[in-house]
This record gives sequence, C-alpha cells and structure tokens, in this order.
Amino acid sequence: MQDKVFNKPIEKKFEFDEAVASVFDDMLSRSVPFYDEVRKLIISLILAEQKEGKKVLDLGSSTAKFLLDLHSKMDVKMQLKGLDNSQAMLDRAEQKCQAFGANIELELADMLTYDYQEEDIIVANYTLQFIRPMQRVELIKKLYQGLNEDGMFIFSEKVVFEDKKLDKELIDIYYEYKKGQGYSDYEIAQKREALENVLIPFTIKENIQMCRDAGFKRIETIFQWANFVTFVAKK
Repeated sequence: MQDKVFNKPIEKKFEFDEAVASVFDDMLSRSVPFYDEVRKLIISLILAEQKEGKKVLDLGSSTAKFLLDLHSKMDVKMQLKGLDNSQAMLDRAEQKCQAFGANIELELADMLTYDYQEEDIIVANYTLQFIRPMQRVELIKKLYQGLNEDGMFIFSEKVVFEDKKLDKELIDIYYEYKKGQGYSDYEIAQKREALENVLIPFTIKENIQMCRDAGFKRIETIFQWANFVTFVAKK
C-alpha cells in the first residue's frame, strides 16, 4: 500500500499507529535514501559473522522487514528477535512472519526498560532519533552492558551538521529527493511539521561520542548519503 498519510491536514504529532503501520514499508523505501541498500549491507555484515545460536536483536523492528530478509538469507539457525512499542506494527509483523513461516520472536516492549542480556548483535535502524536525547544516552549504556564481550551494535540515524548552511542545503536536497519519489510539497511540509520535536537528530560526532561514552571501543561509519548515516560500534 502506498504512503498517503500526509496528503491531508495533520491532527497530531507523528506516531507509529495503524495508519503509519499500514504503509510503513512503502514510507521507508521512499523516504529514506538507499534504505534497501543499507538493509542489505547490514545483513551482509551480520552474515559474515553468522554462527549457530547467535542472537540478533532488532530495536524498533516495525513490520519485521529487516528480520525477515535476514531470516531468508542465513545459512545457520540464529536467534532473531524484534522489539517494538507499537502493537499495530507488531500485528503486521506477526502476519508476515506467519505467511513466510519464519521463526522470529516479536515482543511488545519499551526498549528503554527492556532487560538486555547476552546479546550478540543489536540493530537499530532509524530508531534512536525518536528517543529523547538524555534517554538515548542512557539507552546506549544499557545496550553496551547487555552485549556479549565481542558484541556489535549497528545503527542508522538521520543526522544534523554543525555547519548550518551545509545542513540546510542538504535538507533541501533531501526534499528534492522525496519529490522525486512522488511526495508532494504539501506532504513533505505536513510530515516535517508532524516530526517537529519528535525526531531529534544528533551530529555524527555526537553519535560517535555517545557510543564512546557508553564504553564502545571501535566506532565507524559504514554508509552515508547526505544526512543519513549508518554506524557500527564494537565492544
């Protein structure tokens, strides 16, 4: 189903409700540049280190598209689990997992209070940016503590730039990209308003420092298109 959520006047701030869940896969593929390529890149990175019983946890797993793609490509049985705080998203994820016969555990949970234990890989694609900055910092510390000694945290984020002129230019370029994906000026403006004070991005430096402060020793960027960046942090 095509994303038409913002082709009418908004009545509330952005949230992951049924209206968004019903078009979320289309929304991601049209709103996030190179989303499919980034997803494939992360899956390839995980598969390069796959082994029987390895635990992969997806934070903000939404409709389980990432986990289903990973499940279809893995050669050994890994433990795949998705967390989301939206029942509407989880309902659609359950339907898809059943349709594909995929053994993926899904849980309605708050990632801020979830008990992370002996995780091997934690993934968060465009999820942290919806968490308040102070809570985000504390969450990364929890993730570090919950990872195994050789654990890895992979996350993608929309970022801002310290150079405000460059930041504005890249935002304008991004809006042109969205228009090329079929979104109208009205839809773009409506979504921007709905996301105000809901999506709060950090700079690349702030994301790296946040991971370093939590204890991660090796933090790298593995993909970037304008203000969309994917990071890998290792213990």
